Amino acid sequence: MISAPLRLRLDGDALVHNWRWLKGMGGSAACGAAVKADGYGLGAREVVMRLAAAGCRDFFVATWAEAEALMPLGEALSLSVLHGVRAADMAVAVAHPARPVLNSREQVLRWREAAGARPCDVMVDTGMNRLGVSPDEVRDGLLDGLAIETLMSHLACGDEDHPMNPLQRDRLQALAGRTSARRMSLANSAGICLGRDYAFDLTRPGLALYGGVPRAEAAEHIRQVVFPEAEVLQVRTVKAGETVGYNATWRAERDTRVAILNIGYADGYARAFSNAGTAERGRFPLIGRVSMDLVAVDVSTGDCGESGWIEIDYNLPEVSAAGVSAYEALTRLDGRFTRYWR
Repeated sequence: MISAPLRLRLDGDALVHNWRWLKGMGGSAACGAAVKADGYGLGAREVVMRLAAAGCRDFFVATWAEAEALMPLGEALSLSVLHGVRAADMAVAVAHPARPVLNSREQVLRWREAAGARPCDVMVDTGMNRLGVSPDEVRDGLLDGLAIETLMSHLACGDEDHPMNPLQRDRLQALAGRTSARRMSLANSAGICLGRDYAFDLTRPGLALYGGVPRAEAAEHIRQVVFPEAEVLQVRTVKAGETVGYNATWRAERDTRVAILNIGYADGYARAFSNAGTAERGRFPLIGRVSMDLVAVDVSTGDCGESGWIEIDYNLPEVSAAGVSAYEALTRLDGRFTRYWR
């Protein structure tokens, strides 16, 4: 097998630490894990294995294809498919151990007709206007007769101190006892930080599991999980006055030792890091434009040679400060990377 010139070093201990901190913040509520988008780019199966060993029992994916990729799932584990059931999904969904999160009147009717009393989850739209049945539909009996495991909603502004947060919380709370639901759920990573009155019976963190800081309250507690590393293709000396990269956006003020790394925006390393990113914990500044498959870093202060490896600085709060969404920064790291856990 040909070895890849890119790899993701993944810290399993940090992943578990983050989940345990989030669980503690939710008090008595169960703490699940969103593992959609292939575990936010880390590899969903590996994430589930590590979090299940730590005690996590509830997992969430976006589509039935993602659910299928996680099979077989341990008997004690629960898997929910957030996008519900399209007509095209029904044959798989009724034969699958995962539960759909029903998001519309049409999905509710489709599930009731095809699956009868099989368990499901339901999303209620409490103000985000994205997915979910309305509170009025719930009160009018749309969900009557369904075997609902979790009645849930999703915060639109959990990462801000916004009046929508208590409004959405109260709208969901008002539906308690209106359905057969065994549990209620609202809080994502940011919602967990808003306080225990947002936790309900089950929290559903995503970003914070993987090293993102959803609110300032989490900054001292969330650990970095993802460490991209790129192989050095060439080391060269750029003479004073010469430029590096497309459009000559960086010019050497002195003779500079430069390493060319096998990573670029086609790998998910955003062009926003041009002349702004760093490597090896700030020792090596990125110089010039990020190309499709290559970047240049100034390695004048370190010992670096061809075929060596350099760690790209990818602390998610710092990435966000550079103008790249932490969500995008994680999920855009593509299949060119070899993943390895430590």
